[in-house]
Amino acid sequence: MRRRQNIPLTLPLVPPPATPADSLIPAASDPADLEREAALARLFELHYASMLRLAVLLGADDPENVVAEAYYQIYRKWRRLRDTKAAEAYLRSTVCNLTRMRIRHLQVARRHVENPPEEVVASAESTALLHDDQRVLIDALQQLPARQREALVLRHWLGLKESEIAAAMGISSGSVKTHTSRGIAALSQAMEARQ
Repeated sequence: MRRRQNIPLTLPLVPPPATPADSLIPAASDPADLEREAALARLFELHYASMLRLAVLLGADDPENVVAEAYYQIYRKWRRLRDTKAAEAYLRSTVCNLTRMRIRHLQVARRHVENPPEEVVASAESTALLHDDQRVLIDALQQLPARQREALVLRHWLGLKESEIAAAMGISSGSVKTHTSRGIAALSQAMEARQ
């Protein structure tokens, strides 16, 4: 009879199971991706509230979704930005464009609805961001054509220069002047009529 030899078996090394905290930590990736993540986090911390306010003032019915979509778009196109310092301007322009597209979409959708809503109720975000003394002005501002409203908000609420407004709206500086002056005239007339 043969004797069995006690040969120790070696098992392949298996990593320990991941803990929930480990699964939240992203795997090491490309340094460019890490830099993009950090830059976008800083951009979010610095400008989220002002972009949300911009979307509300431009008349977005869902400003949080508009701003979230703008951040997603800048995340996707980060590598194609010529200058990362221009990210704020790109973000502002994207919020303006998305708000404009959303308003246009809602106008078309409302035309095709058989029973249009009687009254549009302001969102909780809109209500929280506005003080009582600003509501009359905002109501008058909402009555302006979209381009005039955009020009006035970018100029007087954000304090942008004409060249920055032109870049954000995708129009010439002369058109910015025209929309701003017409918007101020219409806003003044509307405010005088309410008094």
